[in-house]
Amino acid sequence: MTPLYRQLAVVLAMFAAALLGVFWAQRLRENDPFMAAAIPQDKPFPSLTYGIQAFLWWDSGMSGFWADSTRILGFNTIKQTFPWQEMELKPSEWNFAQADRVVELIQSKRMYLVARLGETPSWALTEAQKAHMRATGSHDAPPEDLTLFANYCGTLAKRYAGRIKAYQIWNEPNLSREWGGQPPDATAYVALLKACSQAIRAHDPRAILISAGLAPTGTHDDTAHRDDIYLDAMYRSGFQDYIDVVGAHAPGFAPPSYGPDDAERDGRGRWASFRRVEDLRKIMIQHGDAARQMAILETGYTRDERPNSEYAWFAVTEEERRRYIPEAFAYALEHWRPWIGLMTLIYFPKETWTPDNEEYWWAISTYPPGHLPVYYEIARMKKVCDDYVIPETPLGVEESEYIDNILTCP
Repeated sequence: MTPLYRQLAVVLAMFAAALLGVFWAQRLRENDPFMAAAIPQDKPFPSLTYGIQAFLWWDSGMSGFWADSTRILGFNTIKQTFPWQEMELKPSEWNFAQADRVVELIQSKRMYLVARLGETPSWALTEAQKAHMRATGSHDAPPEDLTLFANYCGTLAKRYAGRIKAYQIWNEPNLSREWGGQPPDATAYVALLKACSQAIRAHDPRAILISAGLAPTGTHDDTAHRDDIYLDAMYRSGFQDYIDVVGAHAPGFAPPSYGPDDAERDGRGRWASFRRVEDLRKIMIQHGDAARQMAILETGYTRDERPNSEYAWFAVTEEERRRYIPEAFAYALEHWRPWIGLMTLIYFPKETWTPDNEEYWWAISTYPPGHLPVYYEIARMKKVCDDYVIPETPLGVEESEYIDNILTCP
């Protein structure tokens, strides 16, 4: 073979190899579109980790009931807000009574705790901030002095090192009402995230840090930013340096199998789908962050059919909730493992909620303490945590017999 032919053969071989590489990459994307294979073995959360948001802080002696109810569900994790305004009453004047009680309760039940951080005290806000919050009806605002927030984060991490499994840093910052009535600002949120993250890691480097769950929304103006655009902006501001897991919210707008493409086809917008998290996962992949897990910090279905309720258009019946919530967890098991780690259901109710509160209609239980039919469907459903499997409980099994044989994920 002449040198020219040898060179040509080498070029053709390289071209064929490149084509073969493209072919196999395409096949890999088709078989693993969300790059689940990129998640390492030593991931932060077993997949799935089953959690529920509760309100143990404010209850009147029923926190043990809700903790036991979590175990009966077969869940092993409770998410609880640790409100800054109720802990640091004045600068450097701390009240740990409720926090200590919650942490000790969760430990005594051999479960894990995710602490949601936020709820800035009035003393940490400027007069202008407070006035603007009143005018706009805002729920929360970041302090202008982020060292104050960092001190709150670090104080908790130091006191509860090794006892709080994970921290959710803020909630829905892509909504103005959760950002002091100001336009959402991903860069400003990342600055707050950085301050808190560094403070926690200084005292409890093993704690899992989760970015705020973003509200799925198609609105993009001064009142809200689209969750996909906001997440992309967070990446461009380097937020991935300050977290272990990306937070997301996945409310059920339709049956779990209904995806973003379906919602877009129907004119709703891609965000109006339980599977919206798939779009967010694609953004992670685009930014080279496929090896990082996500945590669903809120998921569930609402029964809120009240006239004039902004949630009525996607409300479901209790019978539908009995099907959809177990189907949502089953969908995650089949399609999202292991890149979805934690999956948090909403809610066990807060004692003060009434039918006038929109949160009331998402809850799977009631006050006075009791459980709705959907609770028992969730308790019976199959659960899988990595290689640990809790099989579905047959319908013929009596509730008392099931409770006597409670299993939770490790």
